[in-house]
Amino acid sequence: MKIRAQETSDNNAIETLTYRAFEGHPHHAPGAKPTEHLIINGLRNEGALTLSLVAEDASGIIGHIAFSPVTVAGITSAWFGLGPVSVCPNRQGEGIGSQLINIGVEMMKTRGAEGIVLLGEPEYYGRFGFKAHSNLTLAGVPAEYFLMKQLSTTDVELPTGNVAFHSAFDG
Repeated sequence: MKIRAQETSDNNAIETLTYRAFEGHPHHAPGAKPTEHLIINGLRNEGALTLSLVAEDASGIIGHIAFSPVTVAGITSAWFGLGPVSVCPNRQGEGIGSQLINIGVEMMKTRGAEGIVLLGEPEYYGRFGFKAHSNLTLAGVPAEYFLMKQLSTTDVELPTGNVAFHSAFDG
């Protein structure tokens, strides 16, 4: 398996993969159709897809991860949102998502990101160093599911306030 930056020719495969990965996902209402592929398309169309990586093997694209800018208390900074992360349903549990997260976070760090936030399961994302923090909130979301990871190793102060993802997430 190889992880690389996405190319324009990957757009359709990423859309299909993401739809399939979230179809029937437990965080969706029963019978609801996934919208995560539309988030990625919206980020791409608005030029807000800061980092987009794919995992591929001989069968094609089997995973994808997206990073995009966020605001904290209405201010743009060097903080970014992670997600969606998608893995082909028949390949989930093989560590593909973990590799995408680890490589993506490291790449964001080398690009000067001070931190990353996400909405997700604390047990899963905790193993990558993500945790809830009272400084950062996401409106309408239980605090324990809104997670952050500070990347800056200098004495940069953790921002405080409500986080807003790009409008593509409003869907």
